Amino acid sequence: MNMQAANRSTAAETQLVEAYGAQLGELPGDGAVLGARDILFDDLKKGGLPSRRIESWHYTDLKTLLRAIPDALPAKDAKGGAPLVEGSKVVELRQGKSIDMHAPEGVTITRYQQSLLEGTAAAGLVARGDDDAIGRLNGSFVRDGYSLAVADEAEVEQIIEIQAVQAGGQSHIRIPASFGAGSKATVIERHFNTSEAEGLVSSVSDLVLGDGAEVLWIIVQQQGKGDTHLAQCKASLGANSRLKLFIINAGGKLVRQEVHVATAGEGADFTLRGVNLLGGESHTDVTMTLGHDVPNTTSTEIIRNVVFDKARGVFQGQIRVAPDAQKTDARMACNTLLMSDDAEFSVKPELEIFADDVQCAHGATVADILKTHLYYLMSRGIPEKKARGLLINAFVAEIVEELEDEALVEALEGVISNWLEHHG
Repeated sequence: MNMQAANRSTAAETQLVEAYGAQLGELPGDGAVLGARDILFDDLKKGGLPSRRIESWHYTDLKTLLRAIPDALPAKDAKGGAPLVEGSKVVELRQGKSIDMHAPEGVTITRYQQSLLEGTAAAGLVARGDDDAIGRLNGSFVRDGYSLAVADEAEVEQIIEIQAVQAGGQSHIRIPASFGAGSKATVIERHFNTSEAEGLVSSVSDLVLGDGAEVLWIIVQQQGKGDTHLAQCKASLGANSRLKLFIINAGGKLVRQEVHVATAGEGADFTLRGVNLLGGESHTDVTMTLGHDVPNTTSTEIIRNVVFDKARGVFQGQIRVAPDAQKTDARMACNTLLMSDDAEFSVKPELEIFADDVQCAHGATVADILKTHLYYLMSRGIPEKKARGLLINAFVAEIVEELEDEALVEALEGVISNWLEHHG
């Protein structure tokens, strides 16, 4: 498909071409960065938005689902909010522009725009492959973000919350983060819209964990009911490092959250926990690729989904065990509650195993609330709607409670409960 051919371009594709042309003189970057942008956008323009013909986008036909591209709005239209967890250090991105860069001890935070202007970001503005539409889109339009660096052996007790705030329009950000050897930190990456105006957000987080680092990275997506949210979280794990990635999708009209992880050092451990809350006619897609590339690495992924109304959800999880990655232990599960006859959820687990001394497994379940459980609660005087809410909360809260921080658990359970009150 060629976006240059007017009779084959969708309205959104045409608007992307116009938007890039209009913003080209304003986008930050030295010669190397601007050259990288041109390459990325030229590839996007030639290939077009991905359709179901591309295997990794089979369940999320972006070419059809993305109908229009909103105009960019000034940063002053967006305002941040209170931290999700009281006492957290909040750094704020308004409409993709950095606002606050004060950091806890042991952490350095700089504007990503500085990397663009100095050209050091050019090496990171590359697509992962032919299906990397998010990388191409974000690399073409990104204006700012934050670069985080946690020092070796630093144990950061204060939670860092990055608020990516928009008020409709477009927002394109990047958050490269490096965690030194032996460091420990918790970061919340939170996305939300403060207005009723529809928005388009692209976001790329790139995490590099040094040997022995322990990181909890939490993504809370609470976009507006008409928003499009296209995001990637990429991670490379050093020897004996531990990354726990927790994702809550509780908003958005069209959402694609990609997770791409490589266990680069022996003894690395990756944990993914996800909660997808879907209602109305929304579409949410979580797609993961995980490479076990060296021996003696472990991973577990558990995704819980609650789907109401005519919403549609997708989980694609691909685990690849390289020939040298002996003693790999990888387990993946996806569990879904369908709360409506019109709701849909598609699950596509994949295991590609090229080593012979491994333990790998995957499973998926789809069900409604058991009538016996509902009857048990109602027989004790609990109204049906409240009883359903209690059962749904228990279904998703089980994995939230794995987190050891009581205040963090309470905050995330609040996000889930608030969504269910408005949709359940």
